[in-house]
Amino acid sequence: MASQTIMLKKFVKNLQWRGLIHNTTPDVGHHLASNKTSGYIGFDPTSSSLHIGNLLQIIILRHFQLAGHCPIVLLGGATGMIGDPSGKKEERKLLNRYTLEKNGILIQNQMNKFLDFDKSTKNRAILLNNYDWTKDYSLIDFSRDIGKHITVNYMMAKDSVKNRISPSQGSGMSFTEFTYQLLQGFDFYYMYKNHSCTLQMGGSDQWGNITTGIELIRRKLNNQAHGITCPLVTKEDGSKFGKTEQGNIWLDRKLTSPFRFYQYWINITDIEAERLIKVFTFLNQEDINRLIIEHQKAPHLRTLQTRLARELTQLVHSTEDLDFAKKATQILFGKSTLDDIKSLSHQNCLEIFQGLPSATITKESLNRGLPIFEGLCLNPEFFQSKGQAKRAVQANSISVNKEKVDESYRLELKDLIAESFILLQKGKKKYCLLKVN
Repeated sequence: MASQTIMLKKFVKNLQWRGLIHNTTPDVGHHLASNKTSGYIGFDPTSSSLHIGNLLQIIILRHFQLAGHCPIVLLGGATGMIGDPSGKKEERKLLNRYTLEKNGILIQNQMNKFLDFDKSTKNRAILLNNYDWTKDYSLIDFSRDIGKHITVNYMMAKDSVKNRISPSQGSGMSFTEFTYQLLQGFDFYYMYKNHSCTLQMGGSDQWGNITTGIELIRRKLNNQAHGITCPLVTKEDGSKFGKTEQGNIWLDRKLTSPFRFYQYWINITDIEAERLIKVFTFLNQEDINRLIIEHQKAPHLRTLQTRLARELTQLVHSTEDLDFAKKATQILFGKSTLDDIKSLSHQNCLEIFQGLPSATITKESLNRGLPIFEGLCLNPEFFQSKGQAKRAVQANSISVNKEKVDESYRLELKDLIAESFILLQKGKKKYCLLKVN
């Protein structure tokens, strides 16, 4: 019992040290240290996969479970039909129920990898869908039972509403999206009443929605609920990762290959790495501090980025995927050999070379032998003229499948990797992939 109490107390302190707390309700630390409770985070199934912004929320739920509490994953089968306006400048596209149900199943499968849902576990995670308690609620009943307790003035004061109705910032807000915070507040009220859930967690953009639920519980049940928000994970331009945004790093390998996933973490800045090693891993404080000191002594070795990439690729994918990502990194950016490249399968090539500038080429042209200058100019992003390509070859900066070539070189069938690709390289890091049509 004493050890459990210590674990409960550690949850908020652990999040604070890791930089995972943006805002909390008063006394939430005391509440969690004194009670084994349930807490939830909502995930609207507006896409077929979660991304690394969602991964941060999942990691918080895992910390919550490791501390002895019961995590609840709430799928937004109902709220996903509306669309959360938080952090959005424009109205979301409405999705149908079939798409949301299909996405929900895929997201549930992803969740199984991170949380313990085993019924034999005392504080097992559970998964709920708010469509189950929302679908039979009539508009009149919802207006009387829920809407009656939250004033329009209260709702208008939320940033998610103010930012959208401001003529200088937003594009306006429909009644549909205006009701979102009431629906999310209703979720918290329902789970407080039916699942003894006293805590809602989420990103910092969810504070307004969370406090609406807390206010609803206070007014209808005369009880105190709690909330915790964490900082958002943002892209380089400062915008948040969202399932409907461009440039996301997805957890589904079909959308972001394990190699690209690994490379994302390898290429973050030193400042980001020092912050995110705390945020995204379960390494303890002593180990992380040691890694930071080691990294600061020799930043060029990228110790933090490498460890972060290793931990997360294993967590999200597998040890086998990590091994392949490391091998692929050597092929593109290290001292790999022609034999290494020739050993790649067709699927390996698709994963490694995803996103490289490319051009198509016919087997007939390879059968005849294509002069190297012509091959280099097939994609104007790589070379814009034969003269430019010729100078690069003369400077000994061009490689075919990682081997240097001269002016007389002709691209032939023997150069094909997995019978489909040829990798052209200029210098150390500029590539172009030729694909057989």
